[in-house]
Amino acid sequence: MDLDDLLRRYFSSTDLAAVSPDVLATGLERCQVDLGLEKDRGKRFALWALLYMLGSAPDLEAALKDADDREAARNFMDLLAASEGEEQGG
Repeated sequence: MDLDDLLRRYFSSTDLAAVSPDVLATGLERCQVDLGLEKDRGKRFALWALLYMLGSAPDLEAALKDADDREAARNFMDLLAASEGEEQGG
């Protein structure tokens, strides 16, 4: 799944700064519903990652049933945290 495609699908824009709070809330809700319905592991991970970046991801144990997927999600979270630290410090 391509990030720009996901942003367009759920928020009708690739520029989240231009999205109204109502559109953002509706898009997040739709994304969470789709995450709950999605069976493909890769697509579920992509949806969870998008929600995580937007501060709306459900708990890993509930969202990702496979242990390898949960470990990949933890690595993703660590990488994002490290990159945020670099932006603040550099």
